Formats: sequence, C-alpha cells, structure tokens
Amino acid sequence: MEAIRSYEHLLQKSVLFTGLTSAETEEALRRMQAQVRDYPRGAFLHHTGQPMEQFGFVLSGGVNVCKDDLEGNRMLMANVGPGDTFAESLCYLRVQEIPVYMISTGDTRILWLSPYALFESGNDEFSALLRNRFTGMLARRALAMNTRIQILSKLTLREKLMTYFSSLAFEAGSDCFRVPFNREDMAVYIGVNRSALSRELSRMKREGLIDYDRNEFCILIKRENEG
Repeated sequence: MEAIRSYEHLLQKSVLFTGLTSAETEEALRRMQAQVRDYPRGAFLHHTGQPMEQFGFVLSGGVNVCKDDLEGNRMLMANVGPGDTFAESLCYLRVQEIPVYMISTGDTRILWLSPYALFESGNDEFSALLRNRFTGMLARRALAMNTRIQILSKLTLREKLMTYFSSLAFEAGSDCFRVPFNREDMAVYIGVNRSALSRELSRMKREGLIDYDRNEFCILIKRENEG
C-alpha cells in the first residue's frame, strides 16, 4: 500500500474511492487485492485471447485499448489516462477470451484491482458501498461506449469530428479541451484516414468552426451562436 499513498489525491477523483478516508481507501484496496506495476512505453499490459483477472486504474502514463480487424488493421477502442480505469466490464463478466489488447502509451504505472471479493464478501455497509460504486463504474463505461457509437454512426467526417469534440467539451465543461490522441490515433479512433482527417481539420479551422494548436482544441461555432 505504501506505493499507492502518494496517489491518494488521484484515487479521490474516481467514483470508486471519492470521499473515502485514508483508512477506508486502504481497506478498499486490500479487499480488491491491489497491486502496482510499472510498464515502459509500448509494453503490452494484456494480450488478445487471455482472460482478465483484474481491471486497471492508471496512476501515471496512459493505456491504449486496441483491437485488430480481420485484415489486421488496428482499431483504437479507448485511450485511458491518469485517474481513469479500463477493462472493468471484461473483468467483472469473467470473459475468457478477451477480444482486445492493451498497450502503454508512455512510462506507465497501473494499479490492478480485483472486483470479485466485493461481490463475494458479506453484507456489511462498507461492502455494499463499494459494490454500488463499482456498478456505477460499469454504468459510466456503458455511457462512454454509447458516445463512441454515436461518433462512428455519423456519415461524414465533419459530423464525426464535431460529435467527438462535443463529447470532449462536455467532459471538460468548456468549449476548449485537450484531445488525448495524436493525429494518427485520432484517425484510428473515429475510423477515418489520417490524411483525410488532417485536411478536414484544416478546413474546419479556416471556416472558423474550430481552433487548435497541436492537441489543444476549441469549438468556436458555439460561441458565435451564443453571441
């Protein structure tokens, strides 16, 4: 538990740990058999076809959750940064052959957690609290997947981008936000060609719909309409 104490402020941002005292956080981590592991950039955290016994909480660095199509092309399913979790649904459902793989995007530290003890333990108040919070995490993940479906269902590249940017702006609580991908990964995430993505971003900037500098973006059209 010693290695985790310096990240308690980050844990407090998670629905699973928010509002818990230090002692309660430590007890929750004990019940979920917490383990901390470090990975260099590009390391595989998990391979396709293997079951997942634990889900991950990113303490530092980042993780890309990927899947290959039938032709071997990489599909980026999610990008996970510090304070966020991944694979909780796959872990909870005990899927035996996971259809995705996970790669670290930089030097990464992961807090691995097991949810099984939460549902196998007694009916004390603290166990019930943790179970409810874990169920809340699953619900939030379902909402995130719904957003991804909305993006992919749009017919034009511009519609895909505006749907994606709107979701990021909503999460940030501002029309200005940071995109967690480089251009190549953004293209993979929304299912388009990288060159086409770059051209469309340039057009949207020229037309005054958006502004950006590297990964920092702003949606301008909303402000114009509000004014």
